[in-house]
Amino acid sequence: MHVLRTPDARFEGLAGWSFPPHYAEIADGDGTKLRLHYVDEGPPEGPVVLLMHGEPSWAYLYRNIIPGLIAQGYRAVAPDLIGFGRSDKPSARTDYTYERHVAWMSAWLTALDLKDITLFCQDWGGLIGLRLVAAFPERFAGLAIANTGLPTGTGWTEGFKAWLHFSQTVPQMPIGVIVNGGTGRDLEPEEIAAYDAPFPDETFKEGARQFPTLVPVTPEHPSVAENIAAWSVLERFDKPVVTAFSDGDAVTRGGEAVFQTRVPGARGQPHVTLHGGHFVQEDCPDEIVAVIDGLIRRRTEGVSR
Repeated sequence: MHVLRTPDARFEGLAGWSFPPHYAEIADGDGTKLRLHYVDEGPPEGPVVLLMHGEPSWAYLYRNIIPGLIAQGYRAVAPDLIGFGRSDKPSARTDYTYERHVAWMSAWLTALDLKDITLFCQDWGGLIGLRLVAAFPERFAGLAIANTGLPTGTGWTEGFKAWLHFSQTVPQMPIGVIVNGGTGRDLEPEEIAAYDAPFPDETFKEGARQFPTLVPVTPEHPSVAENIAAWSVLERFDKPVVTAFSDGDAVTRGGEAVFQTRVPGARGQPHVTLHGGHFVQEDCPDEIVAVIDGLIRRRTEGVSR
């Protein structure tokens, strides 16, 4: 496996980004060593909030959420998936598979030995993050789920179909423009530039190119069986689960219903609909902090549902 690493200089002076990098080395099954970047802010002994990004963003997506969590006494941990952000980027599209991503993030999670975790996940942050919950349910104390799913080969929305076509045919993948197009507000030029920062040229974008093709939306897709197995665990997950989907995302519209009906911990919870686009973190950072804070406080302070 040939691995690319974005120069550190690309991340200097980014708008609204002042978090020092943390790195962990994980090993792929073929023996390749991969450097994974993550943000780790707040009191080390505070309740852990795991913030999982998706495609084609990176931990920058949480820059306006992390300070609010720290202010509430939480430890905010936001990793960059392999292929994104400051994490290493395998150079071949075939190096990226759903199961490899789950294995990479499982290795990172267990290496840090994170426990009593409240997960906030969106987009591929859910497809991978919810697989972590299924693999290590004892490590998770609660879930906040936004604009994501855990597909098992039963079809896709028209919004996802359009995104899949675009991602596989556009000659040059405009990462920052894509994120801007998926928000309810217009990002500032310097914010768009920050989403472009991890990708000096098209060779660094093979993960971003491959991700849409990995979503198991047909029975023939790999990982259908693994996601079905994961659902069997989630259907027994009785710790608090809150959905916080947005009202302006064509890709995942209506996706909250499956979590509300199939996951026991979601019953009776104060689910919310946020106002924003697919990348709801850009539109509703304060509201997301409130969702996470409420989820933790109801559990730790014994507040009734």
